[in-house]
Amino acid sequence: MKLPAFMEMYQQLIAAPSISALEESLNMSNQNVIQLLAQWCETLGFTVEVTELEHAKGKYNLIARRGSGDGGLMLAGHTDTVPFDDSRWQFDPFKLSAQDNKLYGLGSIDMKGFFAFVLNAISELDELQQNAPIMILATADEETTMAGAQEIAKHPSLKPARCIIGEPTDMVPVFTHKGHMTTAIRIVGRSGHSSDPERGLNAIEIMHQVIANLLKLREELKNKYSTPHFAIPYPTLNLGHIHGGDNANRICGCCELHIDMRPLPGLSIKELQAMLTAAVAPINTHYPNSVSVIDMHEPIPAFTGSTDSALVKMAERLSGQQAIAVNYCTEAPFLQQLGCETIVMGPGSINQAHQPNEFLAMEKIQPSQDIIKQLIRESCFS
Repeated sequence: MKLPAFMEMYQQLIAAPSISALEESLNMSNQNVIQLLAQWCETLGFTVEVTELEHAKGKYNLIARRGSGDGGLMLAGHTDTVPFDDSRWQFDPFKLSAQDNKLYGLGSIDMKGFFAFVLNAISELDELQQNAPIMILATADEETTMAGAQEIAKHPSLKPARCIIGEPTDMVPVFTHKGHMTTAIRIVGRSGHSSDPERGLNAIEIMHQVIANLLKLREELKNKYSTPHFAIPYPTLNLGHIHGGDNANRICGCCELHIDMRPLPGLSIKELQAMLTAAVAPINTHYPNSVSVIDMHEPIPAFTGSTDSALVKMAERLSGQQAIAVNYCTEAPFLQQLGCETIVMGPGSINQAHQPNEFLAMEKIQPSQDIIKQLIRESCFS
């Protein structure tokens, strides 16, 4: 492996900030990362297509192709990272730092570093021996809305036979995962002076009833649905954030709860939304128009794959690991809409994702590089 060139790409990717966040003050463009990838891909003989997202100005997708026709392999990843808390980092998040046999940096495994692996692997394969298209996909805003992948799913001429999404799985193939919904439950009551409770409508008290119904729904989901592939085999519902009121001597006029739900494959977003609406309906009947259920971003469906696909079998053979199901969420359900066999499989551990001092263990570089190169070789050079 050409470690110096590999490390140079890694360093430049980490040094290009590309945070995506729903809070506008933290949100950044990913244009610098896209420009780096475009330059490197063109050097390797790829034709590059860069498009700005329709509903997110300053955010870009990149599709690079080498080889003509349909089929072949698409290697996909997102170019954005989560925000970071500088006080919890011992290293500069935007500088690749090597210490204790680890490479530290924001995006080192989630997941800008994947592109360095892919480009280095392709550079070591003989282009004259390539007999199927290779595509590199770099998306925007995976960490927030997944708008980049959703736009790619509608691409009129992108038709790979196989897709590998390089999220950090320690090179274990992932064939299915749960979906993701983030929902706000907003209660609008009627404020007033605390000395006369009857003249107001306390939103916190109504929220108390809502939470009781949500906890019943959580138990219903746990008892009604189960898929044994998952370590947590049922859909989850987490009460994540709540705020309401402004002073002890005022009747609370507004209270809002943010919840996270993770549907299993086979449980549709629409069905889960209907269950959530039904859970709060009796309260809304008693207190008309007081309860609103609001999606905080476009819900992400579960990814349903098969352990019998040729891509899964190849990935299991090359990695020596059996394909697994995971509880977290990726762009897979959208990219799968292109009609390709799809897996999630990449270098680094998911345990490091979204953590301070995010790192890639250096002893994993060579084994990961070997597997990635062989996946490309068997898909496009055999």
